[in-house]
Amino acid sequence: MSEHARLHSNSQTLSLSFESSLIQSCMRLADPDELVLDYTRAMMSFLLLNPNPAHILMIGLGGGSIHKYVHRHLLGSDITTVEINPGVIDLRQDFCIPPDDERSRILCADGAAFLSKPSRSYDVILVDGFTGEGIPDALCSPGFYRRVRAALSPQGVMVANVQADTEQTREILKRVGRVFDGAVVSFESDEGGNDIVVASQADALRRTAEGFEARWAALGTTHQSTLAVASTRLQRALQKLPKPSAP
Repeated sequence: MSEHARLHSNSQTLSLSFESSLIQSCMRLADPDELVLDYTRAMMSFLLLNPNPAHILMIGLGGGSIHKYVHRHLLGSDITTVEINPGVIDLRQDFCIPPDDERSRILCADGAAFLSKPSRSYDVILVDGFTGEGIPDALCSPGFYRRVRAALSPQGVMVANVQADTEQTREILKRVGRVFDGAVVSFESDEGGNDIVVASQADALRRTAEGFEARWAALGTTHQSTLAVASTRLQRALQKLPKPSAP
């Protein structure tokens, strides 16, 4: 049974929550496409691994913050967002989410089931599926992460939003590490409370670490503003990766 989505508004923002009081998404009325919540900005750190992904899959819509950002600022990217709760999708006009077009679409489906038979491979898969009680088991099981990796392109990257410093998060990191052969890093979002888990091929993470400054300089000013704090946290996490063994 789908949880009831609740809207909260004031003169500046519109927010979304479920049964708990935890805010799932927030939109600034004066700039509907801005990434307001710090964890959404941190999730865009995939741009430092791949600034021009052709195909992006997002599991979990919420208020559509990341879907809108990609649609507006990544004009060469095709994005599919999968949301299990039809009540959340019904709020897309409230959150100024653009209608589906040739390069963006929102599907009402179970994200885990969708990944069982994906229609294509993806350069980036973003996982941000929460209920009022946290991450559902179906979106953090070992089998789910195996399906994520299978659906990624050869140098593809997964970015997952999880709660910071919980037993579930520690277990998630172990699971992702096993599935991605240890090629995983995590860092706290700008204001804490959330961890951002980034997994890819080991060589993709190493290339990002080694060429980080050049990759940062190549980003446009909009993305630099979005990632101003998260980029430093990601760089520090990448620097902790073990060095490859000598041949």
